[in-house]
Amino acid sequence: MATINARGLRMRIRRFRVLIIGRANAGKTTILQKVCNTTEKPEIYDTKGKKIDAAVVESSIKRGNHDIANEMVFKSNLGFVFHDSCGFEAGSEEEFDNMKKFISDRANAKELEERIHAIWYCIPMDDHSRTFQRSEEKFFSECDTGHVPVVAIFTKFEALRPVAFGEIKKQLTGLAKEERLGRIAQRVEEVFTNTGVWDRLCNPNNRARPKCYVRLENMNKPSTNCETLLERTTFALDDEELRLCLVSTQQSNLELCIKCAIE
Repeated sequence: MATINARGLRMRIRRFRVLIIGRANAGKTTILQKVCNTTEKPEIYDTKGKKIDAAVVESSIKRGNHDIANEMVFKSNLGFVFHDSCGFEAGSEEEFDNMKKFISDRANAKELEERIHAIWYCIPMDDHSRTFQRSEEKFFSECDTGHVPVVAIFTKFEALRPVAFGEIKKQLTGLAKEERLGRIAQRVEEVFTNTGVWDRLCNPNNRARPKCYVRLENMNKPSTNCETLLERTTFALDDEELRLCLVSTQQSNLELCIKCAIE
């Protein structure tokens, strides 16, 4: 990776572009804020670079009229540009077709900077009995993402802990604290496995399959971050130039820079 000229690369790929997908209240905005190390709302621009008032965007979404091509950027890190799939998750066939076309067009764009470089698919775990819904089925069975890697993000993973605790509460009586915590952690893993969501995402009959997954929990706390997400995304990229672009764009994970240098 050290053989790639970083300055020349920055001239070719000024921004790392991500499509983020997920239902309402999946925690998407919080993830993007953590990635960009900010608590501010993003600025939104249309395809011509004209800034759009956030209130106008919100109103359009409520009317079911969302443009996936709009770009979201955060002042704290202009090296990232995000697109939100908002719309098809609610069952809109037109929005789903628009998303499929957007992925196809941007996955094969002539200019590397205009392509989408990664897809983050968010699945909230606060309703563990309904993790794999119609929206997930449609996306993974029908969407061809080409060379663009998909990273599954299981958000609100902390919601599985009270479920696990409730299932084994009686078994914990009289146990030492360390053992109780260990039993609960083990049961959390079992609850997650029993959802079957990862197996369904990786079904060999799917047109799209995630390269890896990340669990995110307690993202409302200031102490949490998205370093694992950035690392997994980096190593999911097949293109060495894109790896370097992402590593240089993220500004918080020095360890990731070192790992990539070693690679």
